[in-house]
Amino acid sequence: MTKRAAILGSGHYVPSRVVTNDDLAKLMPTSDEWIHQRTGIRERRFIERTGIGASDLALPAAKMALEQAGRDVKDVDAVIFATLSPDVNFPGSGCFLAHKLGIPGVPALDVRNQCSGFLYSLSVADAWVRAGVYKNVLVAGAEVHSTGMEFNERGRDVAVLFGDGAGVVLVGEATRDEQGVRNVELHADGVGAQELWVEAPASMYIPRLTPEMLDEGRHFPRMNGKQVFRWATEKMPEVAHSVVRGAGLTMADIDLFVPHQANMRINQLVAAKLGIPDDRVVHNIERYGNTTAATIPIGISESWRAGKIGPGSRVLMAAFGAGFTWAGSVAVF
Repeated sequence: MTKRAAILGSGHYVPSRVVTNDDLAKLMPTSDEWIHQRTGIRERRFIERTGIGASDLALPAAKMALEQAGRDVKDVDAVIFATLSPDVNFPGSGCFLAHKLGIPGVPALDVRNQCSGFLYSLSVADAWVRAGVYKNVLVAGAEVHSTGMEFNERGRDVAVLFGDGAGVVLVGEATRDEQGVRNVELHADGVGAQELWVEAPASMYIPRLTPEMLDEGRHFPRMNGKQVFRWATEKMPEVAHSVVRGAGLTMADIDLFVPHQANMRINQLVAAKLGIPDDRVVHNIERYGNTTAATIPIGISESWRAGKIGPGSRVLMAAFGAGFTWAGSVAVF
């Protein structure tokens, strides 16, 4: 009989440094009203000092997830780490996290699928557990965006969006009949790759980074906001409907919707298209901004602790981001 994988525990961590919209207005021409009206963001968290990487944020979140799942660090037999802001270019942050957890020899895999990274990682963990390859897979989504933003007029449209944080879940074999990851669906279309990207440094250039690239800000993220908004509000509802049908459910069966937190207007429009009332939709963008691969696991962890997720809860997750990539999943807790 095929095993069923389930999310057994969750955890999250954000830095203590709170950066408000008014704080950003001191660095570039913007305002709290301008940012909040367009994005829904009021504040975000930034690392407190230099030397703090994505794996450092994931460490306390991982320990929290293991504690909730009733597992020991030594029970972890694989690590999957989703991030677009790894501690260093290489090796992967999964190796750093495994080392900090004290589990030498355990395989560690980095997933570079940006805003969809957590759901891509969940898909891998689900397959591994169902196949009996690994029993307890730690799935982390963690980002340090604050050190890679351009805090000036040229970069303000992107710089106001992002924050630092980490969310982690432990995926293992389901312990109840109804429990488990019921469905995961993944998609990508590279036609939109240059609509949301960091171009440099890049291995396709000789040299990978030049003074001209630095002057032009090509090492900072660039985004065509209108295109991203249009694609996100089309593809997230599409994949959500598909993944719910594939799980043998209807939208009326969904207890909680945890969307990727890119923009409050996107989430509200997607939820409206799905017919899910706002009291069943998780929003944390107002407090944390877009933490990319961490948004969904942070939302799961906070919701679980707030009592919005309990035994038997049917949770829908959906994401859209750079690549373009998009994904959806339904899990019963």
